Amino acid sequence: MADNAPIDIIRSHQDDLDRESAKQEQRLNPRSERPAEVNEDEKYKRDVPPDGGYGWVCVACVFWINAHTWGINSSYGVFLSYYLSHNVFPNTSALSYAFTGGLSISCALLVAPLATHLIHIWGTRFVLNLGVFFETLSLIGSSFATQKWHIFLSQGVCFGWGMGFLFVGSVGIAPQWFEKRRSVAMGITAAGSGLGGLIYSLSVGAIIPRYGLGWAFRILGIISCVVNLVCCNLLRDRNKAVGSRFTAFHLPLLSRPEFLLFLGWGVFSMLGYVALLFSVANFALSVGLSSHQGSIVSALLNLGQGLGRPFVGMFSDRLGRINIATFLTFLCGLFCLVIWIFADNMGVVCFFAVLVGTVAGTYWATVSPVLAEIIGIRDLPSGLSITWLTLVPPCTVSEAIALELRSHVTGGGTSYLRVQIFTGFMYVGASLCLWVVRGWKVGELERAEKRDTQTRETPLTENNGRSEKQDRPATVSSASTTGVQDIQLWTPVSLVRRMVAFKRV
Repeated sequence: MADNAPIDIIRSHQDDLDRESAKQEQRLNPRSERPAEVNEDEKYKRDVPPDGGYGWVCVACVFWINAHTWGINSSYGVFLSYYLSHNVFPNTSALSYAFTGGLSISCALLVAPLATHLIHIWGTRFVLNLGVFFETLSLIGSSFATQKWHIFLSQGVCFGWGMGFLFVGSVGIAPQWFEKRRSVAMGITAAGSGLGGLIYSLSVGAIIPRYGLGWAFRILGIISCVVNLVCCNLLRDRNKAVGSRFTAFHLPLLSRPEFLLFLGWGVFSMLGYVALLFSVANFALSVGLSSHQGSIVSALLNLGQGLGRPFVGMFSDRLGRINIATFLTFLCGLFCLVIWIFADNMGVVCFFAVLVGTVAGTYWATVSPVLAEIIGIRDLPSGLSITWLTLVPPCTVSEAIALELRSHVTGGGTSYLRVQIFTGFMYVGASLCLWVVRGWKVGELERAEKRDTQTRETPLTENNGRSEKQDRPATVSSASTTGVQDIQLWTPVSLVRRMVAFKRV
């Protein structure tokens, strides 16, 4: 109870201010029909995120949760290399193993609507601790796997459930605590997956030869259980303060073109991201590097993600969240097409891994702030729930597509040229989707500015102690919005003009 004392004091003080404001307006305007109590919509509009304070504790907690969910999942490439080189599960094809890696991500996203619904019923902490249970169960269960379907269920499905509950329960908390520094906070939390991937890719590679596959899973299970339990129970959400709507499927969002384009950004980004993340280690082998060097390349990619994501967030707050997300998504595709295709030695491959790592995970670092710009913070849980469900198919098939695109060359080698082209164009397509959203957002801002200008210029005359606006609200409202609706957001010519306009969005 003591943990919530500062938050309760702030909420109580805010409620007192709301009631006092209501009473004062009643005294100044007795004929007003406004109730004494402030309704929930007005309380939401008056809420001001603290932009710090306990929010930084929440950022640290989400950072370590990401490190022990997505970070551990990023080490799957090391497990994959061991499975293939030691024939751990006989009669299992490389394609089946590829689906196992994608299965964990797709299952994590598939449980998003259920997790959102459970948050509404039981609260955030229940969902987070449920995720800890499933993840621990999956890692300990994987240590006793003897057949391929065991590993599909444990390392694939069960780990995905645990990661999904933890991710959905924690991803929306940091944005609630920040406004001006929201993207910085999200960049720091997203960096956890990169740092975790670096740590556990190297750790698993060292543990398996020394202690065996079973103990590698058990050590991961014990460490992740302890860290996630501590972090989950330190997190504090502000769902009531911001009036979050936890509707798993808020279908009216699907009628908005800007939201559909946002989903397109996610689908194309994941087709490229998963293929890049799980292919870079095997690509290193195709250019003559050793398995150990391949694991180093994979670790460097995760290092790039850990170092780059906080800077992505910082520049997003300063230059515009949609601007940075669009530009860096395109830049990642450009790196794949210009650098990755020509990488043929350890130095260039390592350079590419670190460089592309800084921008490859732009989607995860900016998805929440960008969506908040598009649909608002109140509908963020619902929008994210639909988003995660939409990403299930691309995350499931991306690595399988990459494996099928590989071509064999003379001498027994493998060419990744088609994989590199595929990955690059997926990122370019993703950036185009978000670029169109940028044009819509610029139009929205122009409409809002024009509406505010007309509202300020609307003449108010006194009439028996009441303003003309109060006597004729419908007339004034209609007059004030005349011309605002003339701004067409989706007219092709005006949309293209706004797409290239210099504006911070």
